[in-house]
Amino acid sequence: MKMIDDDANAYIITYHSEVTGVIYHCQRMFSRLAMKAAGTSSQRSIHQLSSIKRMGLDSPNMSQTVVHNGVVYLSGQVDASASNIEGQTKDILSKIDSLLQEAGTDKSKLLSASVWVKDIQKDFQGMNGVWNQWLDPNNKPVRATVEANLATSDILVEIQVIAAQTLNE
Repeated sequence: MKMIDDDANAYIITYHSEVTGVIYHCQRMFSRLAMKAAGTSSQRSIHQLSSIKRMGLDSPNMSQTVVHNGVVYLSGQVDASASNIEGQTKDILSKIDSLLQEAGTDKSKLLSASVWVKDIQKDFQGMNGVWNQWLDPNNKPVRATVEANLATSDILVEIQVIAAQTLNE
């Protein structure tokens, strides 16, 4: 039994390392794409390209938005004020629009989206319908959607996005 546990732990550690490496390379790629989309020239100073701005600091454990190297990272957004998936998704996407605007961008510059749905069999179509109505059809991001146990029982969906920022030259 110990051998199986050691093998499983080794697999998990290897898997975690590979995933961490992929995430690092994706973040670098998003950063390069954002700079290109924003028209960032290679002549910008290192200081300008390595600035970090944190916004929405009301929570004791996270920022709502972090802007780094022309890339806008939003924390996972939830809203349990509606009792159904369509209402929660619509409210979350409205929050995302506001946060992106505060950070100097909009949904047309989305690079990536992660969606967590509490019950994917029951709620995927409802969430996806609202998402498709909201999405800029000419500027679709990459997206992953998975089922997950969320923080509280009344939360049906959580959405996190990454977008390129429009930088002033």
